[in-house]
Parts: sequence; structure tokens; C-alpha cells
Amino acid sequence: MIFAVLEPLRETMHTVSYSLLAPTIIALLLLAAFMVFELGGLLIEIFTERRKAKTNLSELMESFHDKDIEGIQTVIDNSNLFRRQKLALQELLQHSDLPAASLQALARRLLTNEELHYFKITNRTDIVARLGPMLGLMATLIPLGPGLIALGQGDTKTLADCLLTAFDATVTGLAAAAVAYAVSRLRKRWYEDYLSSLEALMESLLEVVG
Repeated sequence: MIFAVLEPLRETMHTVSYSLLAPTIIALLLLAAFMVFELGGLLIEIFTERRKAKTNLSELMESFHDKDIEGIQTVIDNSNLFRRQKLALQELLQHSDLPAASLQALARRLLTNEELHYFKITNRTDIVARLGPMLGLMATLIPLGPGLIALGQGDTKTLADCLLTAFDATVTGLAAAAVAYAVSRLRKRWYEDYLSSLEALMESLLEVVG
């Protein structure tokens, strides 16, 4: 009696579950493609900016103290700072005529903008690192139901196809998540150092122009 009542629910649940297989596999492939794109962006970042970003912060901050605003702008332009660091510092210098409190508020706002910008970048790969194993597990478990049914009926070909789909989904999800985790960790280390350097440079500028 109980099984007769549950049978329609089980069929509905099976239909819903199996209908999720194709979207899940598509999502996994999109995550894998996205991580290839992110790896390309990481390599570009390494070879175009990180490779030549060798700035002695202490010497740069010392050079601020014996120059006027235009001289400081020239020093910043000619330095090996990152483009976004230069833009943030130039924005602060352009408003150097503001009162000290307003200038400090502007510096905090500029620093916050940089934090949000790099949080958005690392958040993308953080999401992939979390979703990859989840979607991989879903695409692993869904084909196992038909595979077990095929096993009971002696259909080894269907069983093999289901198991192959399950294993491929697991590998794809874990690979995307592993790459995403590594990219996130590397970028977070870079950006923490970047923000720390920018904060020190802004404090130095505030001492000079404040």
C-alpha cells in the first residue's frame, strides 16, 4: 500500500532528477571553459604586469617628500607601479587642495574601490571552486540510477555508458575546482600585497600634501 502511494512520487522525482543531467553537464563544461579563460587572463597578468612590477616602496615614498605636486605626479608616472595604483594615486593628487579630513576620506574611498574591484575578480574563481565539486557530484549520482537499473537487467553497455558519464563528470568538476582554487589563492596573495602597498603610498602622500 505504502509503495503504491509512493510510486508516483518516486517516478516524478526520478524524472526531475534525470532531467537535470543535461543542464548539469552543460554547466560543468561552461565552468571548465571559464577556467581556461581565467588561466589565460592569469598568464597575461603575469607576463604583462607582474613581471615588470619591481618597485622599491621605501625609495618611492622618500622621493615624495622633496617634490611638489607636479614632481610627485612625474615620479608616479615613471615608476613601475601597476596601472591601477598609478590611477588611484593620481586621483588623490588631483584633489590635494581638499581639507585634510576630506582628503583622508577620499583616500579611504579609493582604497575601498580597489578592494571591491579585486574582490570581484577573485570571487569569480571562488564560486567556481565551490560549484565545481557540487555539480560534479550531481552529474556523478544522476547516471548511477539508470546504471543500476541496467545492471539489474544485464545491459552492460548502458551500465558502462552511465559509469563513464559519472566518472567524467567527477573529473571535470574537480579539475575546474582545483584550478579555480589555485588561481584564487595566487591572486589573493598578489592583491593583498598590492593593496598593502597602495595604502602605504597613500599615507605617504597624505603626509606630504595634507
